Amino acid sequence: MKKTKRSKKIVAVHKRVRHHVKMAVVPHAKNQFRPHLVRGYGITTVLILVATLVFGSNWLSTGSVLGAEVNITPTSLLNNVNDERTRKGEGVLRYNKQLSQAAFLKAQDMLDKQYWAHNSPDGTTPWQWFGKVDYNYAFAGENLAKNFQSASATVSAWMASQKHRDNVLGQQYTEAGFAVVDGVLNDKQTTLVVALFGRPASSVAGVVAPVENSATLGSLSAMSRFGVVLQSLSPAVLSSILLLLIVSMVALLAHAYRRQLPLAVRQTWRYHHGLLKATGLVAILVVLVAVYSGGQI
Repeated sequence: MKKTKRSKKIVAVHKRVRHHVKMAVVPHAKNQFRPHLVRGYGITTVLILVATLVFGSNWLSTGSVLGAEVNITPTSLLNNVNDERTRKGEGVLRYNKQLSQAAFLKAQDMLDKQYWAHNSPDGTTPWQWFGKVDYNYAFAGENLAKNFQSASATVSAWMASQKHRDNVLGQQYTEAGFAVVDGVLNDKQTTLVVALFGRPASSVAGVVAPVENSATLGSLSAMSRFGVVLQSLSPAVLSSILLLLIVSMVALLAHAYRRQLPLAVRQTWRYHHGLLKATGLVAILVVLVAVYSGGQI
């Protein structure tokens, strides 16, 4: 008897849940073909949830609702790089102070001369910074990044690009150095990350010419660029984007049923309410991506 009652309660709960979900997202006669999720109170609730997710996450991680503080250090970059190498069965890289000094000089040069590239406008190559700190290398590589919010996002973005990935996982490298430098680049506040990978010439017998590799900034495929955008977004922003996409699809579904709306509603702007709301939600989504996906490699 108890089991039967419990089963009936479970069935009743399932029915109520299905009913509320259907009322919220599926256009049909009982909700007058206007799902509750895309009515005024539904849209308001969604926007409040998105704002809470984004600004709340920013506050918890940076102490600012705008999330302006960047949490990247040379140590965290090295740890994330070595995590990727370990997962792929490669040896970990040692931290090298000379390489970090060279990376800092390169970052400072980009800010001083206002450029974002491996080679400076006056023709200075990345490899000249190795010489500035007396690092004699057999193999050398450089990765650049800017405007990421965390070390994990930076390294994940490098992993999304084949040439950057080759430097992160390169078997030829034994050491690495990193610099994280804030400054103004092209009139915008910017956080630059320079990673230099190396292997001392003294550790390789018989090497005649050094081997150099810089990950070309303009070589990213469309999929790689999409991967970089995703990696530069926080979980809170990604969740908000997913929520906005879902509600936008519900709004478009409601628009498809607009001819089923009550006559009084069809004679007002609400005849196109689904399309208008979907457009507004997508616009908010685009703004979120534009604001929080500033990371580049």
